[in-house]
Amino acid sequence: MLKYAFMQRAFLVGILLGLIIPLMGVVVVNRRTSTIGDALSHSSLAGIGFGLLFGFSPLVGSVIMTILGAFSIELVRRRFPKSGDLATAMVMSVGVGLASILSDVVPTAMKFETYLFGSIVTIRPEEMFLSLAIGVAVLVLFFTLYYPLLYISVDPNGARLTGLPMRLLDTLFTVLLAITIAMAARTIGALMVSSLMILPVATAMLFAKSYCRAVLFAMLCGALSVLSGLTVSFYMGLKPGGAIVLIGIGIFLLSLLVQQMQRIRNRSVSRP
Repeated sequence: MLKYAFMQRAFLVGILLGLIIPLMGVVVVNRRTSTIGDALSHSSLAGIGFGLLFGFSPLVGSVIMTILGAFSIELVRRRFPKSGDLATAMVMSVGVGLASILSDVVPTAMKFETYLFGSIVTIRPEEMFLSLAIGVAVLVLFFTLYYPLLYISVDPNGARLTGLPMRLLDTLFTVLLAITIAMAARTIGALMVSSLMILPVATAMLFAKSYCRAVLFAMLCGALSVLSGLTVSFYMGLKPGGAIVLIGIGIFLLSLLVQQMQRIRNRSVSRP
């Protein structure tokens, strides 16, 4: 399998995304904004449509629209602080509407469809190097801002009292999240990004007793999902994005079963 150059590129980019996307998911889940991935992935589709329609890079269009969508969510959340889901729903509606219209008018409908479900095995060498560069930059920035992001996601009021620059940190994380989703739309698929952002985190939270362990477990589950999904898709001829998501669901269900069995065992041992 790895003797093929296209699979080597797929594994390199896939592993990196499998590490980065769950990292974003840990912060998103702790901030109770899990649906933001869906909203921004649909915004990225709109940007891809604009790129295909007007003849510029779909990745550039995806990044621009995703960043605009992310900042729009933040603006609406500040305007309606008690209705955070309203902002996500509004941006998602705009993204879905634009993507639906653009999918009918772009001259290459089949190419547009590849961004829906991803096409990581067809990634070109220049796209691989760009994705690796962006991915490494996102990783470095995330771990540089590890503790500030921990504070603003777990205890925003306490972070504000300590004097952390909340708006600046929100802005930096918003940009990181938008770039990650835009990059993943080409490889994993815009409709699959949210699943890879949430499922590894949900699995990690079953066992992790701290934020640090949740981060490590989520990265491990994400990378395992991508590696297994790519392997299964290669030998069974399936779409890689769908295989990755289904493997992630399988890992979560298996972990849930193991947790329940441990609880039953602990109860039986504790009884006199």
